[in-house]
Amino acid sequence: MKIVILGLSITSSWGNGHATTYRALVRALHRRGHEVLFLERNVPWYADNRDMPRPEFCTVKLYTSLRDLVRRFSGVVASADLAMVGSFVPDGIEVGEWVSETASGISAFYDIDTPVTLAKLQAGNCDYLSAELVSRFDLYLSFTGGPVLERLERAFAARRARALYCSVDPDLYRPARATPRWELGYMGTYSADRQPKLESLLLTPARRLTDRRFVVAGAQYPRDVDWPANVEHIEHLAPDRHAAFYNAQRFTLNVTRADMTALGWSPSVRLFEAAACGTPIISDHWSGIESFFRPEAEIFLARSPDEVDRILQQTSDTDRRKVAAAARARVLNAHTALHRAIALERYVREVTVSGLSQPRPRRAASVA
Repeated sequence: MKIVILGLSITSSWGNGHATTYRALVRALHRRGHEVLFLERNVPWYADNRDMPRPEFCTVKLYTSLRDLVRRFSGVVASADLAMVGSFVPDGIEVGEWVSETASGISAFYDIDTPVTLAKLQAGNCDYLSAELVSRFDLYLSFTGGPVLERLERAFAARRARALYCSVDPDLYRPARATPRWELGYMGTYSADRQPKLESLLLTPARRLTDRRFVVAGAQYPRDVDWPANVEHIEHLAPDRHAAFYNAQRFTLNVTRADMTALGWSPSVRLFEAAACGTPIISDHWSGIESFFRPEAEIFLARSPDEVDRILQQTSDTDRRKVAAAARARVLNAHTALHRAIALERYVREVTVSGLSQPRPRRAASVA
C-alpha cells in the first residue's frame, strides 16, 4: 500500500511517546513492503530536539501550517491507499476534516491517547478531534481495547473501531549481559495524575530501602519533587538508550494514568519494551492487564509500597528471571511491531471487503 500518516512526530521523541510508536510501526510496515509518507508539523520544540530527522524506513515531509499542508500534499492524500491522522496533531480537527474529504482510499484516525481523547470529547475541549468527525473515518484505530471499542461505535458512531495497541521492535529491545545498577526504575514524562502512584510504588520503597539504588527517567518533573537521596533522576533518555536503561534494572515499574486506569485495556509501551529486554515488571493494576500478561507468571502486580517491598526483597533471582523470560516470550509471540503491522493490514482488508469505505461529502476545508 501507499500510506500517508499525519502524526504528532516521528522525528523527535522529546516529551512525547508518539515518536517511538510511529517508528516501530512504520519500520514494520516498510519491512512488509509498504511505502509510507509521514507528514509532520514543523514546530520549534521538536525542531530543536530531533533524534531521528531522516528515518531510513519512510519519507518524512515537514509542513509549517494547515494552509501549507493542503497546498503541498492534497494530491498524495487523495491518491493514498490509506490516509491516517494521529491524535494530538496540531489543528487536528481541520486536518481530519480535510483528510476525510480528500482521501479517495481508506481514511483512519489513529488514537494513541484514547482515554485522554474520550475525556476531552466528554468535556467538550478536545482540539484535535470532534465527536462529529469520528464517524467520518473508515477506521478508528485505538490504543485502548476492550469495551471502549463498542463505546466508540455506539456512542460516537465510529464506522469500525479496532484496537491497535503500542508495540516493540525486538531488534532494538532485547536482553543484554549487564549487572543491574538499580533495584527498581521507572521511565515516563511527569503527569500530575500519575505522580501519586510513583510516590507510592517507587519513592516510598526507596525511602525504606536506603541501601538500594532507584532511578526515574523523564522530563517535566516539578522542581519541588522530593527525590530521596538514593533515587537518581535522569531528565531525558533518547529511544536508542531505552534498552540499556531497562537492562540496568533488577525490576522496572509501570504506573498508569488515571484516564487509562478508568478505561482499562490500555497497555503502556513500557510494558512491551521492558519485557522484550527481559526485565521483570512491577505494575499497578487495571482492567484487562491479565489479557496481556499473566500475574505472578509474567508480571508482578502491586497496589501499595508494602507489596513492592515484598516483591523486591522476597523474590529470588531464579523466580525473577523465570517471570521475565515468560513475559519476553509473550511479547515476541503477540506484541511486536510486526504483529501491529499485520493487524493494520487486516483492518484495511475488512474495510475493503465489507465496502464500509463510502464516498464522503467534499467541502472546502478551512485553511485559515
